[in-house]
Amino acid sequence: MNNRMGRQCNKVTAVIERNDFDTRRQCTIMIHFGNFGFDLRQHFIRLLGVEGQIFGPMARTYGYALAGALIATFTVTPVLASFLLPEHIEETETVVVRILRRIYTPVLRWALDQRKKVVAGGVIFLLLTGLLSLRLGNEFLPALEENNYWIRASMPPTLSLEDGEAATRKMRLILLQHPEVITVTSQHGRPDNGSDASPFSNVELFVPLKSPDEWTKGMTKEKLTEQLQKEFQAALPGVTFNFSQYIQDNIEEAISGVKGANSVKILGPNLAMLEKLAAEVRDQMSQVRGIADLGIFPVLGQPNLNIKVDRAKAARYGLNTGDVNTVIQAALGGTIATNVLEGDRQFNLVVRDGPEYRDNIEKIKHIKVGYTTSNGDNAYIPLSELAAITLDTGAAWIYHEAGARYIPVKFSVRGRDLGGTVAEARERIKKNVKLPLGYRMVWAGEFEDLKQAKERLEVIVPVSLLLIIGLLYCLFNSMRDSLLALAGIPFAIGGGIIALYVFRLHFSISAAIGFVSLFGVSVMDGILMITYYNEVRLHGMAIKAAMLHAAEQRMRPMLMTAMSACIGLFPAALSTGIGSQVQRPLAAVVVGGMLIGPVMLLVVVPALRLLFLAKEDDVLEEKKREII
Repeated sequence: MNNRMGRQCNKVTAVIERNDFDTRRQCTIMIHFGNFGFDLRQHFIRLLGVEGQIFGPMARTYGYALAGALIATFTVTPVLASFLLPEHIEETETVVVRILRRIYTPVLRWALDQRKKVVAGGVIFLLLTGLLSLRLGNEFLPALEENNYWIRASMPPTLSLEDGEAATRKMRLILLQHPEVITVTSQHGRPDNGSDASPFSNVELFVPLKSPDEWTKGMTKEKLTEQLQKEFQAALPGVTFNFSQYIQDNIEEAISGVKGANSVKILGPNLAMLEKLAAEVRDQMSQVRGIADLGIFPVLGQPNLNIKVDRAKAARYGLNTGDVNTVIQAALGGTIATNVLEGDRQFNLVVRDGPEYRDNIEKIKHIKVGYTTSNGDNAYIPLSELAAITLDTGAAWIYHEAGARYIPVKFSVRGRDLGGTVAEARERIKKNVKLPLGYRMVWAGEFEDLKQAKERLEVIVPVSLLLIIGLLYCLFNSMRDSLLALAGIPFAIGGGIIALYVFRLHFSISAAIGFVSLFGVSVMDGILMITYYNEVRLHGMAIKAAMLHAAEQRMRPMLMTAMSACIGLFPAALSTGIGSQVQRPLAAVVVGGMLIGPVMLLVVVPALRLLFLAKEDDVLEEKKREII
């Protein structure tokens, strides 16, 4: 039905054992450069992968817009102002600003008089938001709603293609019973070209859904998924299902390397031990709340017909192992008897024994092997007299990663955050599953991407702050003023944390981008305050009076700056339509930071700055008295 390039590459490397390292390396390069645009030559502090592709265009647009605004400020804006502004300008305040000023000025005076209490209250606010952040879950990125299902069913691995048709038909009928479903398209087995290395026991179902406005009242996708899971389990016991979405499934499979959103890869040399360890890991993970679609990709279970030639017995009849193998090949697999010409085309004519002579192990034991007797005549002996013939269980799949065999345990997370779920699962596995020497465990999928993105953010955020401090120092030529301009950032971050908690959102890379974007607006408000404070101080005004005047006069531009960003993203923070899941955390963080941050910036931060500046002023006055 659909051959997806990144998926083919993963599956080819999963089953090929010979030259696996080179094949895996080529496949990884193709995934990195083809599907996601990863570039290992780029600097390590850049956002890469899925998050880079999603937020890269936004960052570039934001940067281009600021660059254009900066150029317009020094070129077009002054020219337009000279034409459009009147010669005599009088500043007037609107009714709203006057009301806000009447409320704000008394509060500001009280805050500056009681600055120690106000600063203590601000510290308590930061501590509370810090504790609140511990209650936030964390995930890589919210699942982007595509309004469809991509359901994968894994039946018993020894099931034939014909035997799986009835189960596939039953799956389609169960799905079509729900009015939310438009249609169902199933893919059973593997593509004809063999590019998708799936067994005959694999079924993939594409289920487009109607618009949510047409759904049954009170029905949500979470409820529908739960209902389908129960109906599938009741009708098809022993079959494991994985619920995903069409695009999401492509990305998840390319990330984790297996057919699942996340996976635990147990690496080691022995396949039987790998299956034993996988069963123990699955049992522990099944007890973790939030784990769904849990299943093992078995590596054993393939029936193997083993024919081991006894060299000594074959030699008694004047045969070697090659002679016996030639007979087995011709009888079971077929051999080329002649060529057939049809016009200008030539075909090989392959012959082998009929099905009635090879459809069970007893008939295979009676396959006749010819040999020459001592007097030169031809005679035949049953194959069972020359070889040990057994029906054993062998390897169905051999997965490889980094030159080692592994078995994957796939799982999804629903109804809980990814980070907390995986942390609990890892703790249980660490306590209850003992890995023998030579075996190790790797967590792949969304959790691995979350971990890598966090590591990059741990570099990006400090670098961003250092660059901001450098720019501020170039502006103020004072480290004290530069740090005071940053004083509003913690309060803006606290507002973002409160917004995530109120909107019941997890901390994700989207929310992290929102927190980084708060830095700029908070610093801009700080620049407005400190610049005007320094200006009035140059005119000889006292510290307290200068801070009061600066905060009072800069209230309007600071509120306008914050509210414009807040109002612009408020609809995105409340949106629930298809495609809104990725933007909601970012918008919620900015809205929360711009609602709560300016309030703290206008009340607590002036008191905080005055607390430090007053101490410095006291030191200067003491030095003056000493000199006198």
